[in-house]
Amino acid sequence: MPGRLRQDQPRVYNIAIIGSGLGGLSAAVALRRAGHNVTIYERYDFGGEVGASLSVASNGSRLLQEWDVDIKAAKPVILRSLIMHDWSSGQVTSTYDLGDYRAKFGTDYNNFHRIDIHNLLKQTAIQDAGKGSPCKLETWHKAVEVDPEAGSVLFENGNTITADAVICADGIRSVSREQIGVVPHFVASTSCCYRCIISADKLKELGLEEYLNNNAIEFWGGFGINKIVLSACSDNNVVSCYCFYPSELNNVREDGWNISTTPENLVATFPNLDPKLHKLFMHSEDIKMWRLYNHDEYAYWTNAKCTLLGDAAHPMVPDQSQGACMAIEDAGALGIIFGPKYSHIGVQDKLKLYERARKARATKVQTASARARTDLSERIGWSSSTDKPGKLTIEEICGYDMHAHIAQLVQDSQLSTHTLPPASVEVAVGA
Repeated sequence: MPGRLRQDQPRVYNIAIIGSGLGGLSAAVALRRAGHNVTIYERYDFGGEVGASLSVASNGSRLLQEWDVDIKAAKPVILRSLIMHDWSSGQVTSTYDLGDYRAKFGTDYNNFHRIDIHNLLKQTAIQDAGKGSPCKLETWHKAVEVDPEAGSVLFENGNTITADAVICADGIRSVSREQIGVVPHFVASTSCCYRCIISADKLKELGLEEYLNNNAIEFWGGFGINKIVLSACSDNNVVSCYCFYPSELNNVREDGWNISTTPENLVATFPNLDPKLHKLFMHSEDIKMWRLYNHDEYAYWTNAKCTLLGDAAHPMVPDQSQGACMAIEDAGALGIIFGPKYSHIGVQDKLKLYERARKARATKVQTASARARTDLSERIGWSSSTDKPGKLTIEEICGYDMHAHIAQLVQDSQLSTHTLPPASVEVAVGA
């Protein structure tokens, strides 16, 4: 007779992750820490992320701490406030002081350069040091077919693998998503976005060093489509801007967020804007255009041995600064559910439990992000449930206890190795 696992000897699973973006790497770290053998499959040669700043509030940073990620190595700027400016003059009109944020929520509010945190997560996943077996990273593996029942993946290079679980983290244009039966419905947003960065040295040369030292996310506009979001990152060596504008101004149709443009085009898009920002834009670097889309919620994320994660599961516009955190939360839920506490639950039930834990919360953030696209008062920090019931609040986002939530779901479901009620399939419009 085959040997049986002792009750105190959790099973080690072979887990495949499709995609090595922030979500895929976070899932790799979480599942490595939970004791499993993880292989990450990246469609291209791993070249790191592109982009500008990326804020990770306590609901994401708390999980990074839990996974023993060396957060300081990613050179974060610790955010202390949110600042609202007058569109034309640049004068400060309102400030939301984050105050005792760490004491209240358990971590700092970290603002990273996307490349810094992406490289750190990759290193944490594959390095020898740290708890768990190092993850494997296989490049030039573009998934073209996924069989959720078998847990198998066929890649464009002809290789085929089989895993106990397949985590589809291959982004907003996920190929895996449709392979497990989820057909997205989305429409082009009325908004597009420029992103750009500028170095600390250049800002000092221009007399704009004030933007290096505010430890804040700063806003111009936001009541309507036009909005500028500025923040420092990378140990205050870089300032990053996201600049939202009506899509009809240039009718960008290409996918991605890597379409180049010029400082002159950027400035001309916002003719009555604060002159200091015009000066900053004219000397900025790496100016890219980004087409935004609004996505409906998907009916489900999980099919047999496969599930979706991050942008593959809940694409959203960036107006709550929660896209990265939602992907990190997805990873955190997998790490908890595949951890020793729930070792009695079978793989397919684990993935159903993951969906139940994540789908409603991620959809709420997705929908709130769509509302905040043209209404800054909907953004956490500025929002208050007292002026409008249903608004997303900083307390429910940053104070979220995922461990308690999952424990309650298991208790309510009386989860055994074989049974779990189906995940909700209610559909709400998100973005």
